[in-house]
Amino acid sequence: MTEVVKEEKAKKFKRPSKKKVCAFCTDKSSVIDYKDAAKLRRYITEKGKILPRRQTGTCSTHQRELAVAIKRARIMALLPFKGE
Repeated sequence: MTEVVKEEKAKKFKRPSKKKVCAFCTDKSSVIDYKDAAKLRRYITEKGKILPRRQTGTCSTHQRELAVAIKRARIMALLPFKGE
């Protein structure tokens, strides 16, 4: 009986997810550039929306820089405004 209760509690228990580290902070040499469309595509969804920080793991400073770079790339027609 107690084994069943322990198994049920183990199923309900959620482990805290591992804290994501900002890829731009760890790699100091990488610069966020609006002309690098391949790098920016990793930070937008299939529909063309910018992914939030909690999914990408970027810090607030680099998330702001990413958003500006993505918006500039959209204006220059390097990235789509809508998904494909």
